[in-house]
Amino acid sequence: MAKTSRREAAVSIRRAPSVPPTSPQKHLDVFANPAPGRDYVIQFVIPEFTCTCPLTGQPDFARFTIDMVADKLCVELKSLKLYLWSYRNVGAFHERVTNDILDNIVATTRPRFARIHARWNVRGGIYTNVTAEHRAKGWKPLAPLAFGEPPPQLG
Repeated sequence: MAKTSRREAAVSIRRAPSVPPTSPQKHLDVFANPAPGRDYVIQFVIPEFTCTCPLTGQPDFARFTIDMVADKLCVELKSLKLYLWSYRNVGAFHERVTNDILDNIVATTRPRFARIHARWNVRGGIYTNVTAEHRAKGWKPLAPLAFGEPPPQLG
């Protein structure tokens, strides 16, 4: 029985598809808000965001949480995924990436409110958190409802 070297064993004969099923995109697709008369929060949690450090070229990883109160338009989920994927090879500082993504969401959807909280993985022994917000002119969140005292405990 002939021995196979480690290098030969790692070679794949699988061919890449001529047209990939998906690829990164620099635009966001939208759809009409199904409840434009109501303020409600849409939250996107992106646990695996990647871009590159503009100084070293090494990958930077972050967990993004995006909260938005839509007005007339909502972000289509798959387009958000493909849009975020487009940053994979972009060299940018954490603050720039976070604010650019917020700016693009706001420009595309014109929400009443949007917030991005980016929790960047450790780099040089330091964690970086960046939070950026947008509020439409004149928009204010409704005050939280205060209900009466809780019923007394029995027994």
